[in-house]
Amino acid sequence: MAAVATKYEDLKKLDVEVLSISVDSHFVHKIWQEEELSKMVKGGVPFPMLSDAGGKIGSVYGVYNEAGGVNTRGRFIIDPDGVIQAIEILTPPVGRNVSELFRQIQAFQLVRKSKGSEATPSGWQPGKPTLKPGPDLVGKVWKEWKTDLAF
Repeated sequence: MAAVATKYEDLKKLDVEVLSISVDSHFVHKIWQEEELSKMVKGGVPFPMLSDAGGKIGSVYGVYNEAGGVNTRGRFIIDPDGVIQAIEILTPPVGRNVSELFRQIQAFQLVRKSKGSEATPSGWQPGKPTLKPGPDLVGKVWKEWKTDLAF
């Protein structure tokens, strides 16, 4: 959450809204802000930290762990129409990648703006070539998309 908070102004420039939701009460969020987050990010987390007591929101999004009474950490990219475009759910020991969040947002925005006339291939970065979906591309992606897939 602190990593996203440090990039919050850049996310706002992309017209992105950020919300944090956990089963913790607003009292716990306040202490967390004051005692930890504000020490990691100047001024603390600048976006809303919402309480999901009972896990109702987490249940809707499929991240509520009823046995533990917690929401598993998840990231959801929701488009302006309210449609979930991407989901990332990671257990606590593995951190998320804010650079990948930006890449995905920019890819979804590009595809949306093009009304589907462009698609972003695996590993696409802003400013790099896109693919033009359609019958002419079928069986010819290899000609259009060059990559260095080294494993």
